[in-house]
Amino acid sequence: MMLPHNWPRAMANAETVMASAEILASPEQVIAALVTGDVERWWGSTDTYRMTGWAADLRVGGRWTVLVETSDGRHLPASGKFLEVETPRRIVQTRRYDWDHPTLGRQETTLAYLLEPIAGGTRLTVCHGGFAGFADAAAEHAEGWARVLGWLQGYFGEGGQAA
Repeated sequence: MMLPHNWPRAMANAETVMASAEILASPEQVIAALVTGDVERWWGSTDTYRMTGWAADLRVGGRWTVLVETSDGRHLPASGKFLEVETPRRIVQTRRYDWDHPTLGRQETTLAYLLEPIAGGTRLTVCHGGFAGFADAAAEHAEGWARVLGWLQGYFGEGGQAA
């Protein structure tokens, strides 16, 4: 079953990235894909990067870590903490690269996942803020979120995880 207007959309201004997609899965399944070890199953591709070593303490104040494994074999750590946990409706967390990202450095950002049940699945909206003074990073992350949401749709779509 295809949802109307289900392609990922993303945009950025000088401070915030907004991205949205409709996913063929329940909010509970989508939130699990975003904040559990399921991240390692779908987030990435062989020609870009993959998420590995995901660990999270999913509670307010809990920390999360992941290694971004690039297609050329580098291992780049990222981490943060959970600020709000209202599963399956909303998760807010900090995020930072623990290495010198080319456009963002080690600037901490705040990421909110907002999930809304819709007919046939979930509308996921990503609000990623904290890019003030890093306009190039905001634009780059908008492109990245569109790609990530496409991977997530593929994970739950045809040939993806059984819902």
